[in-house]
Amino acid sequence: MKTLVLTFILLVCSVLSLFVGVADISIADIFHWNAEKLALISISRIPRTAALILAGVGMSVSGVIMQQMTQNKFVSPTTAGTLEAAKMGLLIFLIFIPTAGSAIKMMLAFLFTFVASLIFLAIVRKIRYRNMVFVPLVGLMFGGIIGSISTFFAVRLNIVQDTNAWMMGDFSGILQGRYEMIYLSLPAIIITYLYANKFTVVGMGEDFSRNLGLNYAAIMNIGLFCVSLTVSAVVITAGAIPFLGLIVPNVVSLLFGDNLKKTLPLVALSGAIFLLLCDIAGRVVIYPYEVPIGVTVSIIGAVIFLILIIRKR
Repeated sequence: MKTLVLTFILLVCSVLSLFVGVADISIADIFHWNAEKLALISISRIPRTAALILAGVGMSVSGVIMQQMTQNKFVSPTTAGTLEAAKMGLLIFLIFIPTAGSAIKMMLAFLFTFVASLIFLAIVRKIRYRNMVFVPLVGLMFGGIIGSISTFFAVRLNIVQDTNAWMMGDFSGILQGRYEMIYLSLPAIIITYLYANKFTVVGMGEDFSRNLGLNYAAIMNIGLFCVSLTVSAVVITAGAIPFLGLIVPNVVSLLFGDNLKKTLPLVALSGAIFLLLCDIAGRVVIYPYEVPIGVTVSIIGAVIFLILIIRKR
């Protein structure tokens, strides 16, 4: 029942996303077969809505995986240095092979996010007292170090604006033929659902997992692969979207529990709905201009993050 309700809300938000914007498009234009408006919908509005849904699903599911692997509800791509690692991959791309295609850019972002995730997990294992708030703070510091290194070289090479432009979450430039890379997140989402029960066991600890006969290292590597692939695809397509993988899984967990097999579809649907609503709000709040979705998600996400921390304490 909950899944059906969220699916209906997602459909409503998707329809609103198709008709909200600077260009005035109505349902009558579709019925009257207005060629100009139909072209705008197919070239711009449908790709944008599809990218928003995939990014919302992917980043939310990535947050669930990271929280299970670290056994910490406050860990996500935002608080583990994953987004900063993707930025470093883009920086290497801009420095050494700026004329290469999107596939090379995607590979570099994936490589850096995967390695950074491995390093972060290694750091977490060394922490003896894994306080609920301390672990994400370590992740924020780790991400700050990576981001500082990237910024240093960007300043020296005078490409700060280029790197910052890549990292600003914004779907206004999504067009047909320029967003298809985000579909690479779909295999990661499917793998996550198939391995949901195993990720739940991993979240109970390494010793517990091994006692149940689970290959702990293999499951961890699969989880890192899914997270790195999803984050890289989203960053390459639309830029960084902070806090999404943190707040959506926590809110769903508070409302519906921690059975990952049952709540994973709810997390995916909620993430897509949340991102669509933030994007629609960004389009209408200073109409006809547009607020980048990275700004709206950051503001709302930071407030909810603080509420969660205060509530946990």
